[in-house]
Amino acid sequence: MILAAGRGERMRPLTDAVPKPLLKAGGHALIEYQLHNLARAGFTDIVINHAYLGEMIENALGCGERYGVNIHYSPEKVVLETAGGIANALPLLTDESGSLPFLVVNADIFCDMDYAALLPVLRAMQTDTNRRLAHLVLIDNPPHHAEGDFALHGDQVKLTGNPKLTFSGIGIYQAQLFSAISPGLPVKLAPLLRQAMTEGKVSGEYFSGQWIDVGTPQRLEWLDKQLQSRAESTAGSV
Repeated sequence: MILAAGRGERMRPLTDAVPKPLLKAGGHALIEYQLHNLARAGFTDIVINHAYLGEMIENALGCGERYGVNIHYSPEKVVLETAGGIANALPLLTDESGSLPFLVVNADIFCDMDYAALLPVLRAMQTDTNRRLAHLVLIDNPPHHAEGDFALHGDQVKLTGNPKLTFSGIGIYQAQLFSAISPGLPVKLAPLLRQAMTEGKVSGEYFSGQWIDVGTPQRLEWLDKQLQSRAESTAGSV
């Protein structure tokens, strides 16, 4: 699932007429980088939630054929926050018994992680549905979030401990984590994760590669310049 329902307030005025996931860097929309990365890793069925200017996202991406995936949309009349949006999309994400875990990524991050590395975790969580409810990818704290979110003790994510790392917006979840959420109800993800951590049911891993939260016009401009420079360098080497 790609989370794409945010209003992008910090991106205004860029998001006054274009939804944040469709803002471009390096000649491509932010959400397209996620689609390409997921397709490259073997994920073929993608769910995208949307609210603000959601019809523009559907018109731009279509059914996903040109990306090598099948896109299913989960529209929201009001923004349901992360957990509410995931709960709303559960019929598209798992089987009737809710036993299939699923990967969720934010549309507004740029990351060079190979999502194929998460496939063994998905398989392990499918065979052991009770041991853990979530698996989070943690990164070094960016300058705008220096305090971090959670600590990583071995492969367990904890509320306390040092050093604190930042949640990347990339996670694998069991449907059970969202079972208490009423349909159409806005619910944040962090409280659910904290509760699961107190129960010892959240695992995690550290990712040291490139990761950017494209949350401001300045970061979008910086990413655009980096990607253009990379493209020019690659073309020059050929």
